[in-house]
Amino acid sequence: MTKRTRSAAALLALGGIAAAALVGCSSDNTSGSTDGKVTIQIGDRPSADRPEDQKYFDERVTAFEAANPNIDLDPVETGYDATTFQALAAGGSLPDVMSVPLTEPQGLIKRGQAADITDALKSEGIYDSLNPTVRKLTEDSSGNVYAIPTNAYSFGLVYNRDLFTQAGLDPDNPPKTWDEVRDAAKAIKAATGAAGFSVLSTNNTGGWQFTGITYSYGGTVENEDGSKATFDDTPSKDALKTIQEMRWQDGTLPENALYDVQSQAQDFAAGKIGMVIGASDYYYTAVQNLKLPAEAFGIGGMPQNDGTNGTLSGGTVQIVNPNATDAEKDAAVKWVDFFYLERYLDQDTAVSDAKASNEAGSVTGLPGLPVVNSDEYDQYFDWIKDYINVPTSNFTRTARPRATSPSSPSRSTTHRRSTGLSTPSSRPC
Repeated sequence: MTKRTRSAAALLALGGIAAAALVGCSSDNTSGSTDGKVTIQIGDRPSADRPEDQKYFDERVTAFEAANPNIDLDPVETGYDATTFQALAAGGSLPDVMSVPLTEPQGLIKRGQAADITDALKSEGIYDSLNPTVRKLTEDSSGNVYAIPTNAYSFGLVYNRDLFTQAGLDPDNPPKTWDEVRDAAKAIKAATGAAGFSVLSTNNTGGWQFTGITYSYGGTVENEDGSKATFDDTPSKDALKTIQEMRWQDGTLPENALYDVQSQAQDFAAGKIGMVIGASDYYYTAVQNLKLPAEAFGIGGMPQNDGTNGTLSGGTVQIVNPNATDAEKDAAVKWVDFFYLERYLDQDTAVSDAKASNEAGSVTGLPGLPVVNSDEYDQYFDWIKDYINVPTSNFTRTARPRATSPSSPSRSTTHRRSTGLSTPSSRPC
């Protein structure tokens, strides 16, 4: 497949994905001008205390305006904050295009706080390029789209391949059920003395991870209409029982139960823990930061109980202000396409971005839960194959997302139930 023909913006893009970005503004703040131009306000410009990120963002703004002379961008630092978002929305003070957590679109749709951008997506030619199962989380009951997914991840089983080998386990065939996890944990403990498995518990991570495990047992941690948390159903009890028995019956959990992400990753990278729950971005912490050998890192799908096929996922989507005109919607979608998605959809952009990342010594080609469809994603990896510096065969890709909405205070994005694996890497804007 050759490089696809895109708009002028696509040909100039050097885009990356950012974990947080752009927010929509009231039409009182932006409008088309008499010279035929349209001006939109874009949120989440990095602040002055992040000079490199700010420089990159401003360069992308300049490149976009050069490629789209009929669109002017007005960058502001306004970004998503759960404590202020509703007040800004009610006061008409949001920028025109903005990032929000993946859990938010359904509530925004019900409250009329996001624009229907279906036609703009189709006009820009990216509607069909999006991962349909992730896109579905941004749709209303009629299939109209109200947000653009730009970053997604979901829980899987992260494991130390070296410890698997030492324990006589197959590192290319990680556990797929919780019974298999228990058996593998026992083998690791017996052969190496390392804890076979570990869960998070501190800094508001315990409930977040417990939710993911409950999903894998078929639970929901909320009642049918989502108005109340519930932890007394059978799946929740079974999930807790598994953890309890691994700690006190099997003896395969660490004696130290007080872990947050960083402290757990330190012991995982040091070979003291065989398996943890995480997304593919755990690679950054364990390998890039804590120097676990890259070949020792493995990740598979979330273990399941009785074929329930569920896990926790999350990410970031871009919304457009509900008061935006059609011209403003089109401009906002063009910007999101340019800044977030172009590296997956244009060969020149993909190769240039991957080459620069590789030469800078950054993680390049980390697999995960894609925001584009499987054909586009596979094509992207083929384009950048000469620059990938991650052992991609150690990443098992499994199923697809579906929605519920617990959130985690430990991440800048929030989470949904899914049947996927993990997240694409994020480049700061």
